[in-house]
Amino acid sequence: MTDPDRRTTDDHGHDVIDPLYVAIVTVSTSRAGDEDPDDPGGDTIQACFESEGHEVRRRELVRDDYAAIRTAVRSLVVQPDVDVVVTTGGTGVTADDVSPDAVSALFERELPGFGELFRSLSWDEVGTRAMASRATAGITADTPVFCLPGSTNACRTACEQLIVPEAPHLAGLATKHRVGTNTQTQTLADFDGE
Repeated sequence: MTDPDRRTTDDHGHDVIDPLYVAIVTVSTSRAGDEDPDDPGGDTIQACFESEGHEVRRRELVRDDYAAIRTAVRSLVVQPDVDVVVTTGGTGVTADDVSPDAVSALFERELPGFGELFRSLSWDEVGTRAMASRATAGITADTPVFCLPGSTNACRTACEQLIVPEAPHLAGLATKHRVGTNTQTQTLADFDGE
């Protein structure tokens, strides 16, 4: 359950979790084999959250593989110190771009507005190429999950303009039903994601 000291309401009475505890999953086969890989997308996401006072609690690097991506996200959404999960990489249209497929299979509730807004913002930056992005978001085990492209510009746009401003509210709403209950934090065994 979310620490009650981080759960508040905003000026409109909406539930908010602040600061957020964030997990970042970078999807990259080429980087996953490196001993000390660079991770510009993950670094950008972390900087965006930390600049607003949130904490990145976990970072993982996995290859472009459906099962590996799904396993990483599935294990993170049930951790008590993770309020939001953001993946970067693997959202395009090549055969190995499987992040949206692996993660959306876990969604209990989709957030279609995220992908729509992200592609609209991307239009201003890359024009018609925005249609090739399969960026998506949803709620899994009461945790907002966002799938972003791997480029630093895409990560910055998504985080600064969409995710960081709205994620505290989304995390609050997604867990509101647990306030004042004795509900235990879910474990990986409790969450089948099917």
